[in-house]
Amino acid sequence: MKAVTYGAIGAAGACAVDTVWVEPKRSPVVESVRLRRRLPAALDGLTICQLSDLHRGPVVSQYEIERAVAMALSLSPDLIVLTGDFVSADADYVAPCTSALQRLHAPLGVFAVLGNHDHWVNADSVHTALEEAGIGVLRNATRELRTQSGVFYIAGLDDVWEDAQDIDAALAGVPREAFMLLLVHEPDYADEVAKHPVDLQLSGHSHGGQVRLPVVGAPVLPRLGQKYPMGLYRVGNLTLYTNRGIGRVNPPFRFNCPPEITLFTLHAKRNE
Repeated sequence: MKAVTYGAIGAAGACAVDTVWVEPKRSPVVESVRLRRRLPAALDGLTICQLSDLHRGPVVSQYEIERAVAMALSLSPDLIVLTGDFVSADADYVAPCTSALQRLHAPLGVFAVLGNHDHWVNADSVHTALEEAGIGVLRNATRELRTQSGVFYIAGLDDVWEDAQDIDAALAGVPREAFMLLLVHEPDYADEVAKHPVDLQLSGHSHGGQVRLPVVGAPVLPRLGQKYPMGLYRVGNLTLYTNRGIGRVNPPFRFNCPPEITLFTLHAKRNE
């Protein structure tokens, strides 16, 4: 009986060590996702790297941000997107975060949307610092991206938690037949996005729950990140992907839910 008890205590202790000290600082997992969407044939093979929820602040170090940037660059994507929550707790963390992010570059550019934590710190300060770092910030706005092979559109919404989003303004003027990529920090807004001519929504926000228990899943999920907390979903005609993020918030634990960098490879649908 004692052996069983000691074994259980030892297992619980090992899990606690992993949850508090090991997994939160583990190198991000690169998730490779291949999608076949309504994409112009000429753009077949387009690659997009997504980083999300860096949360540079009291519990996420500069090293973790710089490591994620280096890993993203090593993937050599055509486009890099950042889906919000760059900082936590204090505006003093904006400068070190963007000093790391300014290294990001890709042939089609680097684009970002803001998250609720960015608004809670100071949305305009985060916006300005990102732009000064060479990152295009999309707050209810769209950019046309032209390649030698074709054209598509990327749009971004301002934060949904803060009710700052305006999807009609973001999509205004985009041809309905064009391929549309939309960045939205909160994934559960996909139910509204699905009513619009958007092909692919990329989100973050939920961190996958940070802690995922066997059978139970994530005991706690944030508002607007409860219905689609991680991975790939189909919402009507919309494809949604929710990234688990790089950083973490209090309590600063991760278990069975490692940080993530996502590399998407897009292919045109056959017979289109």
